[in-house]
Amino acid sequence: MDKEQIRMFSKASFARLLKYFLQGLIVLAPIVITIWVIIAFFNWVDGILPNIAHAVVPSLVKRDADNNIEHIPGLGFIVVIGLVLLVGWLSSLFMVGKLVNILDTVLEKTPGIKFIYGSVKDFLEAFAGNKKKFDKPVLVNVDGSDIWRVGFITREDAQAFEMNEHVVVYVPHSYAISGITYIVPREKVKELPKVSASDAMKFAVSGGVTD
Repeated sequence: MDKEQIRMFSKASFARLLKYFLQGLIVLAPIVITIWVIIAFFNWVDGILPNIAHAVVPSLVKRDADNNIEHIPGLGFIVVIGLVLLVGWLSSLFMVGKLVNILDTVLEKTPGIKFIYGSVKDFLEAFAGNKKKFDKPVLVNVDGSDIWRVGFITREDAQAFEMNEHVVVYVPHSYAISGITYIVPREKVKELPKVSASDAMKFAVSGGVTD
């Protein structure tokens, strides 16, 4: 085997190894990142209760040799999830629901607090609860006559802006958590009744890569 054949063989071998490496990366990266996110979220939730207990009554919570707060792994997670479920159940009861509504009104009218409370509440309700906003996927024409973006109708009219014949559409950015809000004429919006909200969001955020 001469030098040229050796060079060609080495080049082909390197290309094959690179191909295998990229294939392995495509398989492993989503799995590893998903597991990492789940573990990070679990540890964050699991540490909420011990951190609160240490802040309120430091003497009740011990620290280990590395000065970390000692706790039973998983106990804090179970307690926090159970507490959230309990609050959700209690808020569905009539009397408790009335009290929650009163507290909600107070917080939304308190200067300074209302901005933070209202922003967080609106953000969460946009994805869950009875006031979900991102549940009406559409195609919206905002750039040109034959150019369309994937978005979600968040308001059926723009009455607050004296534009009753317009709708409010949120268009998410690809590979980001940001987006743009458009107020467009109703005729420039095409609803997508056969596309689920989750599929539309995945398609938009992934840049059209996902099926």
